[in-house]
Formats: sequence, C-alpha cells, structure tokens
Amino acid sequence: DFQISIPELGTIRAKERPIVLLTSNRTREVHDALKRRCMYHWLNYPDFAKEYAIVRQKVPGLSETLTAKVCLFVQQLREAPLFKLPGLAETIHWAEALHVLATTELSPERVWETMGCLIKYRDDLDYLRSQSDTEGRSVRRLLVDIGVTMG
Repeated sequence: DFQISIPELGTIRAKERPIVLLTSNRTREVHDALKRRCMYHWLNYPDFAKEYAIVRQKVPGLSETLTAKVCLFVQQLREAPLFKLPGLAETIHWAEALHVLATTELSPERVWETMGCLIKYRDDLDYLRSQSDTEGRSVRRLLVDIGVTMG
C-alpha cells in the first residue's frame, strides 16, 4: 500500500515506491523474519582520514592538532574489548566537549573528566580503569601511543 497512518497527521501515501533503510545499534535483536526480507550492509567505523575530516567540519574551532589526537585516541580506543565501542557521534561529542572546555592538549585528567562522551557503559569504564599503564589499553598508554607527552 506504501502508506503510513500517523494519528496527528492522518494517512500519508507515497507517490513513488519507497526505499526503506533500517538501522540497528545492536541493543536489541532484529527479528529473523524481518532480516530475511532485508539486504544487510555493515557500515564500519571511518578510517582516520575520514573521521578527522568529519570532526574538522563539525567542530571547526578545535585545532587541527587536537582534532588529530582526538581521532587517533578514539581509533586506538576502538581496539579495546569494550561492550560498546565509541562511534563517530561519540567522537564528535567528545571534540565538542573539549572545545567548550577550551582544551588545547589531551592529558589523562582531561580524558577522564570527559570520558562520559565516549564510554556509555559502566563495565567499559571499569575495564579502562583497571588497565595498567604498561600494558593493555590504559588511558595513559593510549595517549603515549598517539604522541602525547606525559609531564
């Protein structure tokens, strides 16, 4: 029928055959009957260059250097065994927060102050806090890996 009824608006009919895109963040399972009727396409995280370009466009007030470090940090963080890896939206949100806080350089303290922009589950926060500085995916280690000098 290519129509949808919305109580506040009434019935809306498509003039042309619609193309419907379904997205999932995997918080709930998509029913098998629906999956059988869909074409599946996985969108991976953007590579560094693409993520950097997007963040520069969305948060132009953040310096090029800090934008690069933000993107590198998130790219490294995505290698950790977390339940919910930070996506592009989280990278942008974090960059915006760092800009509002007038951050000019990343530090472990600033990262932890703003970690809620990137990490959305307590178990993931606990995991990151439990990592030692010499191995694993500790915040300090991630910062050193992306070229942040520790004082």
